[in-house]
This record gives sequence, structure tokens and C-alpha cells, in this order.
Amino acid sequence: MGWNEPGNNDPWSNGGSNGGSNGNGRRPTGGQDGPPDLDEALRKLQEQLGAMFGGGGKKASGNSGNGGASGFGGMLVLILLLVLGAAAVSSVHIIEPAERGVVMRFGRYVDTLPPGLAVRLPFPVERVLKVDVEQVRRLDYSGTMLAKDENIVDIKLALQYRVGDPYHYLFSVENPENTIQEATASAFREVVGQNTMDFVIKDGRSEVAARAKELLQEILDGYNTGLVVAGVNLANAQAPAAVQAAFEDANKAREDGERLKNEGEAYANDVIPKARGRAARVLEEANAYKESLVAKAEGESERFTKLLAEYKKAPDVTRDRLYLETIEGVYADTSKVIVDTDEGSNPLMYVPLDKLMQGKATSSASAEPTGVSGRSAAPRQPSSERSRFRDARSREGR
Repeated sequence: MGWNEPGNNDPWSNGGSNGGSNGNGRRPTGGQDGPPDLDEALRKLQEQLGAMFGGGGKKASGNSGNGGASGFGGMLVLILLLVLGAAAVSSVHIIEPAERGVVMRFGRYVDTLPPGLAVRLPFPVERVLKVDVEQVRRLDYSGTMLAKDENIVDIKLALQYRVGDPYHYLFSVENPENTIQEATASAFREVVGQNTMDFVIKDGRSEVAARAKELLQEILDGYNTGLVVAGVNLANAQAPAAVQAAFEDANKAREDGERLKNEGEAYANDVIPKARGRAARVLEEANAYKESLVAKAEGESERFTKLLAEYKKAPDVTRDRLYLETIEGVYADTSKVIVDTDEGSNPLMYVPLDKLMQGKATSSASAEPTGVSGRSAAPRQPSSERSRFRDARSREGR
């Protein structure tokens, strides 16, 4: 039967048999010296705990004092072992690659632990607070702000940030998340207040976000929050819903104005070069006309100078030649000539030059070629008429 069955004594108790100790508390020399059984050890521990708390089990009265003392000592050993195990466990700290360990000794900051295995003094002497410094956190913010031109702008943004200094993050501010939210609102209000609504809504979104990020980081550094702004995304910026329709009308009018302006510039770019070309052409023609007049005047002046020299040499001949050239020029486009004669003769002589020229052209066209030369016989003017015309010109010349 087993040693823990009824009727069998504990082999470690005093006065037991079957390999137990003798009355002196010593093991008999002739017994087996093997390892104790696990059940025996557990039962012994139970008896010691029961003896410590007043329920020591059924034992002889002569051995009750020794059993209580041994049970109390075992309990102290057990408590000491538990305390040492807890101290050992609380002294070893594993810091992950994305974490930093803030060491507090009796509530006062001592050091910051890098990633890896660290051994510190056990709790409660030292306490290690782990902070994730690589996690990118997100903050969504929306608000209504006043622009420089006294217009109201509704903005929505997404902010990414992380912990840069674990010590300041834990102990410099009471609520870092609330602090960064208030700082974000303050930074954007300042930046939007320095620009017009059109700039914030249209062309200046990226510039507004960049400037707000710089200003927000300055505010966070001033408060020693230990936070680092990773990025700012201005998701939406528009006029309030109450004035959205009017704002859209204003935008359409502005777009129409831009369109008309572009059309006007295109028309100007088409018309102005043509006008400049025409002006340049007129200027060139005027310069050419001026040069021709100047050249003609210079030629006439030179001709008159040479003619004067010839006139001084032979006045009569030069005068007759000038007269004949002038009359020839005057009568060149005249079809009828009336010649005055001397007194006592016929008062007037009519010379039908147009008829003469017409008759000459007709006779030239209808005449056949004669002889080798092939010339047609031209009508000849009567000798009496030729002599009269020559005498009239000579008189006029005098």
C-alpha cells in the first residue's frame, strides 16, 4: 500500500517505520537512501502551512512545538523566495526597437534606456516606463477661421505626429494629445489670418499647410511636449455652407473675367502686330516718297543749273527749245488746236489733231506693204498748212 493510505505512517515523521527515522530523528543505517517521493514533499508542505496557521494535523503532543517552528521557518523561506523572484523579474526589462525606457527611481527621472535588454534595480526602487517613439499617430481637426480679407473659411486637416522625447512627453505636459490639438488650432488660425480666402482655398493650400506645420512645431517645442510633427495634410478648405452658393457665383464671375481677359489678350496679340506692320509699311512708303521727291528736286535743280549755263551761252536757241518743249508737253494730251494768224488773213485755224491721228492710224492699219521695205504710204499734210503752222509757232516764240 502507499505511504499516504490509511494505516501507513509518514516516512519522515518521528517514530515512523518503513525506512523512516528512529526515535532520535535519524535515518536508520540499514534503510534505503533514495530520493524522496513528490507526494511526500507536498504533504510535508501542507502540514507545515497548517501548523503555521493553527491547524497542524494529528501529531503527538511531544512534537507539536518543533513542528510549528519548522512550519514557520518554511513559510519564511517561501515568502523570501517569492520576494526574490519578483525582484528578479522586475529588474530585467526588454526594450523593443521602437520603444525607449524611461527609468524612474523613487519617482524621479534617472535615465532613458535604448532598445535591448536592460537590468535595473527592482521595483519599487526603480520603475521603467516604455514609450513607443516610432508609432505615427493621427489627429483629425476641423474648424472655422477668419481670413485676412474678413471672410470665413472652413478647413479640415489631418495631422501626423510621433513622440520625439519620451521624458518631455511623459512629464512636461499633463495631456499631450489635448495640447497638440489646441496648438494645431492656434497655428492654423494665425496662418489663415495672414492670407486671403482665395489664397487659402485655391492656390495657397500647400503653402498654408507648410507654414502651419513650421509654426505648430515651434509651439510644441516651446511647451516641451516632446512631440514631432510628421506631416500636415489640408484635406479641405472652402467657404461656409451658408454662403456657398454666393461664393460659387463669385467664382464663376471671376472665371468669366479671367476668360474675357484671356480673349482680349489674344485679340490684342492678333491686332497689334498687324497694326504695327501697317504702320511700318506706311512709314517705309513715306520715307520712299520723301527720298523720291528729294531726288527729283535735286535732279531738277541740277538740270536747271545746267540749262542756265547753256542759256547763257545761246539765249535765243535755248529759249526757242524751251518754248517748243513746253508747247509739246501742253499739246501732248490735247486733241484740238486753234492757231491765231496775222491780221488780214483768216482769224483762226482749226487743226483737228484727233482726226489726223485717227486717220493716220486707220491708214496705217489698212495700207498694204509696198516694195521691199513693207512700209505703208502715210498721208502728208498740205504744204500750205505746214507753213502756216510753222509761221504761227515762230511768231509765238518771238
